[in-house]
Amino acid sequence: MTDLIVTERLGPVTRLTLNSPSSLNALSDAMLAALTGSLGALADDRETRVVILRGAGKAFCAGHDLKEMQAARTAPDKGAAYFLDLFTRCGAMMQMIPALPQPVIAEVHGIATAAGCQLVASCDMAVAAEGTRFGVNGVNIGLFCSTPMVALTRNIPRKQAFEMLTTGEFIDAARARDLGLVNRIAAPADLSDSTLALAQTVAAKLTAAVKIGKRAFYDQLPMDLSAAYAHTAAVMAENMMMRDTAEGVQAFIEKRKPDWH
Repeated sequence: MTDLIVTERLGPVTRLTLNSPSSLNALSDAMLAALTGSLGALADDRETRVVILRGAGKAFCAGHDLKEMQAARTAPDKGAAYFLDLFTRCGAMMQMIPALPQPVIAEVHGIATAAGCQLVASCDMAVAAEGTRFGVNGVNIGLFCSTPMVALTRNIPRKQAFEMLTTGEFIDAARARDLGLVNRIAAPADLSDSTLALAQTVAAKLTAAVKIGKRAFYDQLPMDLSAAYAHTAAVMAENMMMRDTAEGVQAFIEKRKPDWH
């Protein structure tokens, strides 16, 4: 059986490829389990500084596996309990991405629909190929994209998110960038190189600083203004006392490259 997740080590960057092109990399039960396992393994991986997540074949990810879901709907041993478990498992996997110590960059092409769009929105950054289409299209088949909505509304303005959710219409890569769903756009032939270049730029920074910064980034988001400043002041104080941070500051003062351990 072909591995549903292909893992590549590119120096300090680890690239995960959803590898079910015949299903447009749909998040089947098996794919969810495989991706959850791969992300879990990275949580304690000290060699990986940045993660890239991409899809094989014609698309990034077409969302949940509708054929599998339709079969489960009428199965005597599944029904509503199965779907509650499915969407709970999917939500837990999505939450693993911002919880990882490493930044995660989505490398997106073709389409990213429903839970596939949710996957892009859950990543810390995203680079999209020209021509990529994004949508939360479940409403077109009578299934409102309620769980994808959680990540989407934390990426783009609420009125634009609501329009996407209620019309089921696609937006293109340029619109996705304008709304804040993706960071950069690349020509299709340059997508992998452009994403890797961004990953390598981040990987070259002090790992401990990026790790503490990512955690603080998500921790402060739900806080009120005064609590956020109090929290991040403590984080910066902790960061400032790191040996490699002191070396970075001194190297800047002396106009040389830092000797980070």
